Amino acid sequence: MSRLAAAAVAAWMAAMPAAKVAEAAAGTGAPIQLALIEGMSGPFANAGAAVERNLRFGVERVNARGGVRLADGAHPLELVVLDSKGSTEGALVQLRAAADRRIGFVMQGNSSAVAAALVAAIEKQNAREPDNRELFLNYSADDPALTNANCSFWHFRFDAHAGMRMGALADVIQQDRSVKKVYLLNQDYSFGHDVSTLAREALAQKRPDIAIVGDEFHPIGRVKDFTPYIAKMRASGADAVITGNWGNDLSLLVKAAREQGFNAKFYTFYGNSLDAPAALGDAGVKRVLAVADWHPNAGPAASDAYYAAFRARFPAAQDDYPVLRMEVMIEMLADAMTRADTSDPAAVAKSLEGMKFDNGFHRAWMRAEDHQLIQPLYVMEMDKAGTPGVRFDNEGSGYGFRTVLALPPERTVLPTTCQMKRP
Repeated sequence: MSRLAAAAVAAWMAAMPAAKVAEAAAGTGAPIQLALIEGMSGPFANAGAAVERNLRFGVERVNARGGVRLADGAHPLELVVLDSKGSTEGALVQLRAAADRRIGFVMQGNSSAVAAALVAAIEKQNAREPDNRELFLNYSADDPALTNANCSFWHFRFDAHAGMRMGALADVIQQDRSVKKVYLLNQDYSFGHDVSTLAREALAQKRPDIAIVGDEFHPIGRVKDFTPYIAKMRASGADAVITGNWGNDLSLLVKAAREQGFNAKFYTFYGNSLDAPAALGDAGVKRVLAVADWHPNAGPAASDAYYAAFRARFPAAQDDYPVLRMEVMIEMLADAMTRADTSDPAAVAKSLEGMKFDNGFHRAWMRAEDHQLIQPLYVMEMDKAGTPGVRFDNEGSGYGFRTVLALPPERTVLPTTCQMKRP
């Protein structure tokens, strides 16, 4: 950890008693509950746990400042965790439970298929019970349709969608003349199919000379050994792989690549997350690239301070996976409530539309037309900690990521086909 980061940790920890006092002050009004509906058990439980940590961090920071201030006083935010076990059916059951508890704000993201089902159910819920409406805050479900053909007034996405992420990766592939043959491997559900389609379109536009030598889908969360897939990649002559895999499906994939000595480049959506760098080790150095809205080595000093605060709150190496957009989501939600002077979901939705965010190192805005957050994107390359541009590693692995392409929010904008129906 750098001296700057260490100083930030010390300052944050020294301020903790005052923060606890402020958090207590935030309890003067009834808590505003936020329901997290996610797979907290099952094959992607590690991804669910990472989400909970990041959202809890954001909630605690809002509460440490006194909570959400409305006309009747200050209200703390309260995170309510509901386990969907990673299934669509489980998520819908938990959505009904949230409605029964009159929780007006629902958060989910670790599956676009689940997100689509929640959007449809919330549309029906809000039409059926206008006095018990719910607002859906999406931090990771990246299917472009969610803010295009299937957009909803009751849904806001705080992650870049798959088309935006693929555009950033394709900009880097365009300059990498060593890539001649690409293998596409993705999870067999809506998001994985989107990644495949978008990769084909992006390569056709930016690198038509590249041959796509494989385009395969595998069951989500059910493959325990990716060795057969690596064998196919090797046989195809692929020198690069594009994958939208996440969670254990990504960790096991890269682990198999390392064990089989498959040295192609991996262009990923989430290669910087949840055990992937440790699973790859030296085999991933300068071969694994990922795209994200932020990463710990992005800088500047304000970014270092945020990362230091997160590590002070969650010091265990295995918990070292901060996801900035989740904090941005909580901050913007709290701000929207304050501006609307109410926690009514419809009023908060209107307040979120067009809202701008700037914390000193991350600038974003919520596009009103489709409720898609416009924010920076970074493409990163894996390398050993301590090499130029890699001050911090991931999860104590000794490996981290350096920026190879930084896109300001204006460069990530894509058109929308959303025809939103507003209440």
